[in-house]
Amino acid sequence: TGPAMEMGLGLLVLLATCMVASAKDPLLNVCMDAKHHKTEPGPEGDLHDQCTPWKENACCTANTSSEAHKDQSNLYNFNWNHCGVMPPKCKRHFIQDTCLYECSPNLGPWIDQADSSWRRERILHVPLCKEDCEEWWEDCKDYLTCKENWHKGWNWATGTNRCPWGSVCRPFSQVFPRPKDLCEKIWSNSYKYTTEQRGSGRCIQMWFDPSQGNPNVVVAKYYAWKKRSSSARVDSTTPGTNNAARPVPWLLPVLLPLALRLVLEGTGGCGSHGWGSL
Repeated sequence: TGPAMEMGLGLLVLLATCMVASAKDPLLNVCMDAKHHKTEPGPEGDLHDQCTPWKENACCTANTSSEAHKDQSNLYNFNWNHCGVMPPKCKRHFIQDTCLYECSPNLGPWIDQADSSWRRERILHVPLCKEDCEEWWEDCKDYLTCKENWHKGWNWATGTNRCPWGSVCRPFSQVFPRPKDLCEKIWSNSYKYTTEQRGSGRCIQMWFDPSQGNPNVVVAKYYAWKKRSSSARVDSTTPGTNNAARPVPWLLPVLLPLALRLVLEGTGGCGSHGWGSL
């Protein structure tokens, strides 16, 4: 009976390993490979101010969250005040944008390769909720800027970003005539403007109340499923599942009864040293 029990336990371990492995989705709960990101998300109790919604599970450190709130941040030596002082109501959106980028573990479906010296990965076409984009534009429309794309083309001669020679500072509403222009163009298509609303489960929120949970978790699951379904051309997959898990449903009813029978035969029943003690 000894070998039978060992075989049964081995089968149970194998099944458990398969199910755990299948539950790990490379598009979910991940941090991108970039300048300040952690290798894996985890709790960060001391995240600063606007980055605190991610403290339960974050890709940023407390120091990164603090730097995200500074006018002249050490994160990228980027100065928000390149065309005069940015009003606080506008700046808070850029801080929240930075917190989302640095801290969120829910951007996996949109992580893309980057051809940059300071990061190997970036985000591309993240579907931003309508309210987040429109409020950002509304609060910044009167601020001045000299550039449409803030990712590149600055004058870095002094070590921080300055307007390129010959450029003119103009109101946001001229540089970005619509909220869509602001959200999609300012960071090289990192975001995609959508008509989806907060709470729909179909768009990423920059702003959310952490006491209600992180709404971006379910959004990432939906788009991860959609991405897999599209690439595999399979319509039968349901949200929240992984293609890697497909072998498990048929393995489970076949191997589980056999494993349990072998274990029970090896122990003589379900007594104190049987299944109940596993």
